[in-house]
Amino acid sequence: MRMILLLVAILLGSLAPAAADDVTTAQGVIRAQEQAFGRDDAAAAYSYAAPAIRQIFPQADIFMSMVQNQYAPVYRHRSFEFGAAQSAGDRIAQRVQIVDANGEAWEALYTLERQADGSLKITGCSLLKAGQSV
Repeated sequence: MRMILLLVAILLGSLAPAAADDVTTAQGVIRAQEQAFGRDDAAAAYSYAAPAIRQIFPQADIFMSMVQNQYAPVYRHRSFEFGAAQSAGDRIAQRVQIVDANGEAWEALYTLERQADGSLKITGCSLLKAGQSV
């Protein structure tokens, strides 16, 4: 019995760094897109979008316009800080606390998915004013 518990502990311990690495990679993707928005670099921002998002918004400028109009706190903000993350298989959910240009607090929930080439792409972003419920 002790041997089984030891093996389980070793296996779980070896999985934790992979999940942490995935979260770190996901945060890097989100941060890179956030910085591209800050530079008004539509092509770079669009490059982090998953294929399903690219089907809905077939051109970088259409995607950028949507972000500017519907995700203003993501597009322009005073602060952008990572919160809790969850990883399950090839999917990651990452919370981000945002203070917009007007000083209002928001919470974003980004979802990302590993692609066939091994990269992580953003599959969605839900945005709520802080304190609001779903």
